[in-house]
Amino acid sequence: MAILLRRISLTGWILIATVVGAAIGYLDHSVWLDVDVGTAVKPLSTLFLRMIKSIVVPLVFGSLVLGIAGHGEDLKRVGRLALKSIIYFEIVTTIALGLGLAAANLVQPGRGVSLAGSIEEGRQFASTPTTFAGVLEHTVPASVFDAAAKNEVLQVVFFSILFGAALSRVKGRPKETMLALCESLCEIMFQFTNLVMKFAPIGVAAAMAGTIGRSGVAVIWSLGKLVGTLYGALFAFVLAALVPVALLARIPIAKFWRWAREPWLLAFSTASSEAALPLAMENMERFGVPRRVVSFVLPMGYSFNLDGSTLYLAVTSMFVAQAAGMHLDLSQQLVIMLTLMLTSKGVAAVPRGSLVILSGALVTFGLPLEGVAVILGVDAFMDMARTSINLLGNCLASAVMARWEGEWPAPTAAT
Repeated sequence: MAILLRRISLTGWILIATVVGAAIGYLDHSVWLDVDVGTAVKPLSTLFLRMIKSIVVPLVFGSLVLGIAGHGEDLKRVGRLALKSIIYFEIVTTIALGLGLAAANLVQPGRGVSLAGSIEEGRQFASTPTTFAGVLEHTVPASVFDAAAKNEVLQVVFFSILFGAALSRVKGRPKETMLALCESLCEIMFQFTNLVMKFAPIGVAAAMAGTIGRSGVAVIWSLGKLVGTLYGALFAFVLAALVPVALLARIPIAKFWRWAREPWLLAFSTASSEAALPLAMENMERFGVPRRVVSFVLPMGYSFNLDGSTLYLAVTSMFVAQAAGMHLDLSQQLVIMLTLMLTSKGVAAVPRGSLVILSGALVTFGLPLEGVAVILGVDAFMDMARTSINLLGNCLASAVMARWEGEWPAPTAAT
């Protein structure tokens, strides 16, 4: 029995915890049980969410600084390719954000869910008119330590980008020391995240018990709508963005899919970008993309071109806002999306990294962090989809960049 229990993966335990929490919440919500179980187990959920909050600032700082300063020499060396890639990445991820927002506003998967977290700050944000000047003023921190203490993610991002840009201009030992420090910080935070996620099943069970205890089994239907909304939006993104891009760049779609299919399936089945990256690089070379383009665009894309994760963040953040009963106008939604787009850079390698970034944005805008624990119950299904689209988008980006550089197909392409 003990051996069988040890063989269950973390995802398996989270799914089991979701079912157990739902069952406890149903009993709590029904007349069968005269005990407020949701309130009793709420501290367990709060502990888990606080641990997640503690990850956000060091992870965002280390990842962004390492991503900017660590690529500094490459950006100078490849010049034109880097500029084209960054412009392409930002255009495509903006389309992903727009589709995610449209899907969440159309389907409204969070309607009917009741989250107990404090939303006083969120209601204040929702009732405050958003202006461009106000966004700019809020972006720049008066003190990075104060911003970090308050989990003001957008301000931490601004400081990190400026710090990374300044570090890229430094030469010699000071730069090497700081890069090594940021790399060490990221590695430590990866392991820190792994430790926190071991507590996830308990936190998820507690959050589900409390949420279903308040809202009833309608929450399960809403979570199903959330998963369905994400899959539908990702499918629409492929049709509305990736296919037209391939046609405009004159990339043969059938041949491209033949070489991208295996790494895509590997990314979907394992929900791991790292597991699929070596095969993706090999297959894109066999497709006809030169090695110099593949070796630059694919790794860079995993920092700056997370189409699936960006769309996922748009859908889930609106899910939490809807569950909190907050109506956000378009300008306020765009501010949240801008924050998510900036903070998502460089954390693709982090287990459940998108949830960490989502947590930081929710804290920044006063949305209930409890939504993260509820989403985590079905995140395994969404993780497979967003990871596979991340990989597919980056494979296509490498082919498009090769075409724009006039280097596709390479002489080594397989027939």
